[in-house]
Formats: sequence, C-alpha cells, structure tokens
Amino acid sequence: MSVDFAAILVALSALTGLIWAADALFFARKRAERAGGAEVAEPVVVEYARSFFPVIFIVLLIRSFLAEPFRIPSSSMMPTLLIGDFILVNKFAYGLKVPVLDYKFVEIGEPDRGDIVVFRYPVDPRQDYIKRVVGLPGDEVIYRSKRLFINGEEVAADSTGRYVGTGSGADMTGAQVLEEKLGEQMHQILQRPEAFRRGDGEGRWVVPEGHYFVMGDNRDNSLDSRYWAFVPEKNLVGRAFLIWMNWDSRNGGVDFSRIGTVIH
Repeated sequence: MSVDFAAILVALSALTGLIWAADALFFARKRAERAGGAEVAEPVVVEYARSFFPVIFIVLLIRSFLAEPFRIPSSSMMPTLLIGDFILVNKFAYGLKVPVLDYKFVEIGEPDRGDIVVFRYPVDPRQDYIKRVVGLPGDEVIYRSKRLFINGEEVAADSTGRYVGTGSGADMTGAQVLEEKLGEQMHQILQRPEAFRRGDGEGRWVVPEGHYFVMGDNRDNSLDSRYWAFVPEKNLVGRAFLIWMNWDSRNGGVDFSRIGTVIH
C-alpha cells in the first residue's frame, strides 16, 4: 500500500498547530486565572502539540520545498544508481508546489535533456519512478536496434567494456557499458550483449507540449516511456542530485564508497 507522507505531514502540522493555537487563544489564560496567577501545568495534549508542531512543520517545509529522500528499489537506473542507494531529490529545481495539491505557485526551471528525475508514474500516480529525461517537448525520439535517435540524429554511445555487478546488481554482470551524452553531461548506460529482439521497446514518438520522454540507464531492463509513453509536467517531483547512503544486504550492508556521490 502506498503511503502519502506529504498528506500525513500536512495533517499532523494542522492538528498540532490548531491544538497549540486554540489553547493559547482560549484556554491558557483561563487556567492562569483559576490558579490565581500561580504557574499551572499545561494539559499533556497541549504540551505534546507545542513540542511537536515546530519539528513537523520544519520537516514539511524541507520535504516540500528543498529536498526529499528516496530509496532506489530496482536496477532500472544501473549503473548510475544501484539497488539500495538512498538519494536526495531537489524539490525546487522545476518550481515550487503546494504540498498534497501539487499546484505550482512559483516557476523556477524546466528539466534539461539528461536530467535524472523522480516523478509520479502516469499509469499509477501513487508510485514514484526515477528515470533519465531523453526527450523534451516537441522532440522526435526514435529507438531502433538498441540505438537512440533524437530529432533525426543518433545519440553517440561508445562501448567502454563489460559491467561487473555486485550484491543485488550481480545479475547484470556481463552487460555492455557504454558512454552516452545527453545534454551537457556524459553518463553510462548498460545494454545486454544478447541478440536484439526486434520490436522490444522500439518505436517513434513525438513528445507533446508539457510532457517528457524518459528512459532508464539500464536500457534492456527498464519500464519507461518506450512502453507507457510520456511523463506529464505536473507529475514531476524533482531532480535527483546526491546519493547520501547505500544499503544492500546482499552486498554486505553499507557501501561507503557511494556516500556523497553527485548524481549525473
């Protein structure tokens, strides 16, 4: 079952804030008058509300407008992101939105080709997905025989060897590693060396206005725009920018070498 943490934080902030404010406005003075000016203890519920409201509200602000943590659950973004990576997502890169309602009230920027973005899965918005932006509004995207074309030009992808996976990603050992450039950043992708099966994720798409075409870096193991089309702009959550922790029980626990890695 999907849990909407933003809604929970909003509800808790409202509840604790209202309890604290109502007591301050209507009940605290009456308690003091009844006690004849002597110090009197607050009701337990008010004490808890006063203590927790600032903490919950600050967490809500940070999570809604600055950065939100996510955990990578699948191999679709290997080798850039591994199963067990804990990442931070920049929530203001593409504008500020009202929590829960997702209404954008400040325009800041738009995704660039090559950005790694977290978004609500268009087929089931309760799920968060992470992929790389390949096509911008108006772009023609073609994927054929494991080759990517954007607006008629093939995206260069140079082989750098074979991939050696570890832990939960060990089954990708033997895949081909390629260096690809989308936008201004170079990044690596994986492709299986097995013979190509025609029709597997192939197609031609023209990205409509207000939408984006996304793909996983693990090109033969990613459920992305090749299969369910485009990501609406309103579904964007933010841009991934940092790995702050990695935990993979199949790889001995914490991989300290990945902590602090900037995501490209």
